[in-house]
Amino acid sequence: MMRGRIWLAGLLLAGLTTGASAQTMSYAEAGALIAKSCGKAITTYCGKVNIGSGKVLDCLEKNNAKVPPQCFTDLRAAIASIDKRSVARQDAFRLCRADAAQFCGSVQPGDANLLDCLLASRKVVNKACQQALLDAGWQ
Repeated sequence: MMRGRIWLAGLLLAGLTTGASAQTMSYAEAGALIAKSCGKAITTYCGKVNIGSGKVLDCLEKNNAKVPPQCFTDLRAAIASIDKRSVARQDAFRLCRADAAQFCGSVQPGDANLLDCLLASRKVVNKACQQALLDAGWQ
């Protein structure tokens, strides 16, 4: 059980530092998309709202008639993508456990060693593991 937690912690840490592309958006990509689609509306209608307060979305919704529809479309897409990435990172250990045992059994946990092994073995790991690694942003 402890080995599994160490492995999962390694995966999570690796995910925070890996710059790989994925089917899901990183926080930076989501922020850039929202800034592009909603930046002008946020500045114009919500300029006095503290960005960190979580009330910007409320402000945009309050000004719905004046905010471009693409802003809300991109906000929903960014939120859904970040949620998908988060779930994939939580599910990766479970979905890749058998592959980790089969292909990476001799790898010492820590420093993202198991993640590196799984990524090196990605062509032979099961499809669910491949998808979790991709959706988690680790490929």
